[in-house]
This record gives sequence, C-alpha cells and structure tokens, in this order.
Amino acid sequence: MAGHSKWSNIKNKKAATDQKKGKIFSKLSRNIRVAVREGGSDPGSNVNLRLWLDKAREANMPKDNVQRAIDAGLGKGVNGSLQETSYEGFGPGGVGILIVSFTDNKNRTTAEVRNILQHSGGSLGSPGSTKYMFERSAQGKYQPTLALPLDDQQKKSLLSMAEELLELEDIEAVYCAVEGWDDLLESE
Repeated sequence: MAGHSKWSNIKNKKAATDQKKGKIFSKLSRNIRVAVREGGSDPGSNVNLRLWLDKAREANMPKDNVQRAIDAGLGKGVNGSLQETSYEGFGPGGVGILIVSFTDNKNRTTAEVRNILQHSGGSLGSPGSTKYMFERSAQGKYQPTLALPLDDQQKKSLLSMAEELLELEDIEAVYCAVEGWDDLLESE
C-alpha cells in the first residue's frame, strides 16, 4: 500500500521546508556578516545591519545563527579567527570564476568548493589562473575585465553552480567572467 505511512509524508514535507529555510538562513547570514564588516556590530549605528537583523527575525532565524553571523563578520569564528580566501577556477564552458570566502577552516572550504566545481563540470584552478580576468572595485567587489557571451544553457548551469556555492556558509561571493553576471544573479 503506497502512501499509507503518515511519518513518511511528514518527513518528506519537513525535509523540503528545512531545505528552503536553510537557503534563506544562509543568505541572511551572509548579508549580516557583510553588514557587520562594513559598518560594525552595533545595530543602533549600523542601519544596514539593523535591516538584516529585522529580516532574520521575520524569517524566524535562530538567535544562535544570528550571533554566529555577527561573530563571523567581526572575524571571530567557532574555531578561531576567520581568514579571507579566494579561489580561482573554471566553470562550465571554460568560464573564469573567482570565489571569495571567509573561513576558519581553509582545508574544509577548499574541498567543498572543489567538489561543487567538479560536479558542475568545472575545475579548481591554481592561483593566478583567472584573477587577471577581474578588477577589484572601490567597494571590494570584482568586475570582469574579460566578459564572455554565453548561451542560455551555459547561463543556467553557471547559475545553478553559483547557487550551490553560495549555499555554503563560508562563501561570500561568486564572480564569473560573463556579460551581465550581477544582473543574472539578482534575477534568480
């Protein structure tokens, strides 16, 4: 008799809602970390942080997760201080990728990034392999200097890879040497 197990139905629904919450919490956590890094940890003087804390409250994000994100923005990790690391690689179709992370465990983050790139049809490159394709702006963001045009299938695979990378807690940003990359990420 298919479909007779009430627990199985509950388990499947709960897994789906937990996955959605996880995505929302990781995005909120990343934005809280950035707001703390840019303006400090006091919500009274940091309007951007206050905005993200309100959004976290609306999404019922646990206080422990919020505090962990604030600590990470201040450079305090669970296992010590955080360090900024950038990874260079190639995505589907040979597109240059630059991944910025703040991590307390570089080996774990490197393995996670390599795994996602390989499953997406890309590869992790050596230092200097793609960084020349990007220029750092005054806000600390990277803009591609060599932007490649892509077809719709390549854009879809790049976007799914970027979403998977951004779900990792340590990853701050993913930049691709593609025309209109920021607009593509925001539209998703």
